Amino acid sequence: MSYSSTIGKTRYSFESLKDLLAKATPERSGDELAGIAAEGPVERLAAQVALADLPLQSFLDTDILGVENDEITELIYSSHDLPAFAPISHMTMGEFREWLLAPTTTSEILNKLQPGLTPEMVAAVSKIMRSQDLIAVAQKCRVVTKFNNTIGLEGRMATRNQPNHPTDDSRGILASAIDGLIMGTGDAVIGVNPATDTVEDYIRIVSLLDRLVEALEIPTQHCCLGHVTVALEAIGRGAPVDLVFQSIAGSQKANEGFGVNLSLLCEAHEAALSLKRGRIGDNVMYFETGQGAALSADAHHGMDQQTMEARAYAVAREFRPLLVNTVVGFIGPEYLFNGKQIMRAGLEDHFCGKLFGLPMGVDVCYTNHTDADQNDMDSLLVSLSAAGVNFVICVPGADDIMLNYQSLSSHDAIFVRETLHKAPAPEFSDWMENKGITDKTGRMRSEPALSGPSLLALTEAAQ
Repeated sequence: MSYSSTIGKTRYSFESLKDLLAKATPERSGDELAGIAAEGPVERLAAQVALADLPLQSFLDTDILGVENDEITELIYSSHDLPAFAPISHMTMGEFREWLLAPTTTSEILNKLQPGLTPEMVAAVSKIMRSQDLIAVAQKCRVVTKFNNTIGLEGRMATRNQPNHPTDDSRGILASAIDGLIMGTGDAVIGVNPATDTVEDYIRIVSLLDRLVEALEIPTQHCCLGHVTVALEAIGRGAPVDLVFQSIAGSQKANEGFGVNLSLLCEAHEAALSLKRGRIGDNVMYFETGQGAALSADAHHGMDQQTMEARAYAVAREFRPLLVNTVVGFIGPEYLFNGKQIMRAGLEDHFCGKLFGLPMGVDVCYTNHTDADQNDMDSLLVSLSAAGVNFVICVPGADDIMLNYQSLSSHDAIFVRETLHKAPAPEFSDWMENKGITDKTGRMRSEPALSGPSLLALTEAAQ
């Protein structure tokens, strides 16, 4: 089936819904390099007009990816809830956009709608939205998750404390983690990307983080972001695993490139649940995504990178994760060329994830060969804070010395909390006050008192 619209005296045609979605996508380098983007702003506008006139029902009547035996497509259709979809089933995409923005469409209504949406629907509506639209609707989407604390409450923004080290040195990891804790980061998770992926190093890292959390009585969770198969083996050996991590994408072929499938993720989910380590909740999974992941693996099947990103959210939602984040600018300028494209992609990913029912965070980041800088990241951080982002990622000095990219620093989190009035998770906020990191008003003390015999013993043990 083809789609068309007329701009001026020129009629534009699009050969499939997949083609229409690609052409309607705001400009980005990945789609251009893949040869699926609009030829220019006029064709892009024509595609957006045609998309706005398209009935939502079209997304249920069409296998948009068009790949046989793709288990992500099968999951999308098998998990779709027709009764939840019913209130909007008569709408076009343009009408759906207006309905989402209406003040009468509340957080409660959006929560009930989530099972009735498909990833392609949420990706499509984002393509006909301005940035402020993405912010306004995402701000109304509340997704609250729990493990050892509570993430996603209104008026709060959590942070991941990311103490990476180029050689996974225990002292380096510990020093970086404590540096972040002193500035109040780590309520979402204290999470290390390991430089190696051996079971022995995984167990050493989670054990170190567990001792840190126990020694300082921190109401948070920790994670070593090793491959899910490594986590499974570590769990089998009795390691103190809080969250199981995995990078995921939007097609079966792309996930096979990551070495995972739905069955393996289900096994990991069950293994993590069996440990019963969560004090107040059982959201035990942590997923990372990012536009361009499927394209970089030649597993996008001709679909635009933003819609493929949204399809990854169907995988994540299946396992009730505590955290999901898009590493928005990490892959590089081949996929998101500059600061403008990164900012737009970050707002899209956050909007689509939240509307789809995910506890969405963003790694506000870029690589050093991208046409972007920290001013762009400041703008994205402020926009995401207004949009109610569940969490962001912080590294010392905003410079990850292991992964070699630029992210946010703990100072950026302080800025958001003191300027935009976004508090940490409530349990973590109380801990910060009790430890002398903040005063009773929640403001940072000039000399935080995070010290004591337990911290000294922990530091000595890591020598």
